[in-house]
Amino acid sequence: MLPTLYAQVKDNATISVSLAKEIAPMTPIWAWFGYDEPNYTYMKDGKKLLSELAALSPVPVYVRCHSLMSTGDGVAALKWGSTNMYTEDANGNPIYYWKIVDSIFDTYVSRGMKPLAQMGFMPEALSIHPQPYQHHWKPGDAYNKIEGGWCYPPKDYTKWGNLAYEWVKHCVERYGKKEVESWYWELWNEPNGSSYWKGSVQDYCKLYDYAVDGVKRALPTARIGGSDVTGGGDKFQRVFLKHCFSDTNYVTGKIGTPIDVILFHAKGSPRVVNGHVRMGISNQLRNINDAFRLIASYPQAKNIPIVIGESDPEGCAACGMKTNPQNAYRNGTMYSSYTAASFARKYALADLYKVNFKGAVSWSFEFEDQPWFYGFRDLATNGVDKPVLNVFRMFGMMSGKRVEVVSDKMYGLQTAKDSGIRGATTDIGALASKDKASAGVMLWNYHDDDTVGNSASVQLSINDVASKKVTITQYQIDDKHSNSYEVWKAMGSPESPSANQIKTLEKAGQLEQISTKVMAVKDGTLNLTVDLPRQAVSFIKLTW
Repeated sequence: MLPTLYAQVKDNATISVSLAKEIAPMTPIWAWFGYDEPNYTYMKDGKKLLSELAALSPVPVYVRCHSLMSTGDGVAALKWGSTNMYTEDANGNPIYYWKIVDSIFDTYVSRGMKPLAQMGFMPEALSIHPQPYQHHWKPGDAYNKIEGGWCYPPKDYTKWGNLAYEWVKHCVERYGKKEVESWYWELWNEPNGSSYWKGSVQDYCKLYDYAVDGVKRALPTARIGGSDVTGGGDKFQRVFLKHCFSDTNYVTGKIGTPIDVILFHAKGSPRVVNGHVRMGISNQLRNINDAFRLIASYPQAKNIPIVIGESDPEGCAACGMKTNPQNAYRNGTMYSSYTAASFARKYALADLYKVNFKGAVSWSFEFEDQPWFYGFRDLATNGVDKPVLNVFRMFGMMSGKRVEVVSDKMYGLQTAKDSGIRGATTDIGALASKDKASAGVMLWNYHDDDTVGNSASVQLSINDVASKKVTITQYQIDDKHSNSYEVWKAMGSPESPSANQIKTLEKAGQLEQISTKVMAVKDGTLNLTVDLPRQAVSFIKLTW
């Protein structure tokens, strides 16, 4: 049994939603996902999960993955994948091969999804330091064991630029100009981190200029950007943005380089404290705050779309909880409530800095043919959805405009950013939206400490309802609802569940509706009481 912290404090709350007080569009920043292993895309459980992600979203889902340009046989491994799109003959002439990368993009496009197409990593034939090329990392190894010939600059930037040109040209021929215009292209991953880029910041800027030249030669209306640095407002990003806006282009010799999307990463930092996991939401929010502040300082960036290329509770999806016990939050409702509470603050930070925030990529997919609930940061395990996926199903029911929420137990943005959610009370908050004939309210009861605590009774008032009668449907994620993990544990944590057990787990992995009713609206206001256990997420859907 985990220790009970702060149990003497009643975490009851009063939350007021004002549907008439609009804040901004309910931009679907959550409809972006990513993963390290591109070859999982077209495998059995990968295709199933992608179908579910496409189905839960009313808008096209964007997907980002690593290693789309890496040399290899297309066999997936942890933190590794390949497409073999570029090799050379004995005379150094390029050989382009699209079959594997086509199978990846075909899987997306056939589901109405869009690539956030990452241009990386360096093909073996172009790398200045090709050997050893592929890594053989496994959970528990030092992170720098992932390094190899793929993370070095090219020996020939012209060939690199031509590779970008040929890839985009091929995509236009295969999918059509209009389709490819709706994608985003971006260069590399975490070039400011020593494990992904073995060149300087200027080497990266040169790589970017040649990539942009190739992409735009193939499709002038294509959208491309960078730099997907880790750590938010990093000095690397500052140099990169300055290069794009005011430095000499390595290809054209003119001032400036096109940039159609700006990307960075933001990560939390969980750790084990006194025998339990303590999340680090403040670290992730500071990353976002610093990056938004940096981008907003450039007048040229005012309207450029911003995407958080990886936005997660910590930094290594393939590091399981057995080798990294601080990751034990991943299977249960802790991941769900963290996701709800953190996304609400992402919206608030975008409002604060008035930036064009388009997406936050959850670097969480699935790991094919791995043990059940192994503790990877994933949305599903062996085809069974985990609780966190149901938060995104809730987001999928929110549309229109975000509206004002006031809670007497929700931590202020400044406190959450500076200190996290670590006080004597939990963070009982809400995010709400309103459309023409519907509204949605997402509620959560979150705390950084993954410990046993009180259930909260939330007195929820929804004001300015433009109807005298509404249908109210409630969904919930807690230890008894929308929770395949608790059901699996109740089965005895089987290593090889039977066919009937798998059916039960699949059903338990879906978002559970716990009530529906028709209510009269008095003077434009609805009053509801919602029971919200610690680390639970609830969703109230109103239709009229």
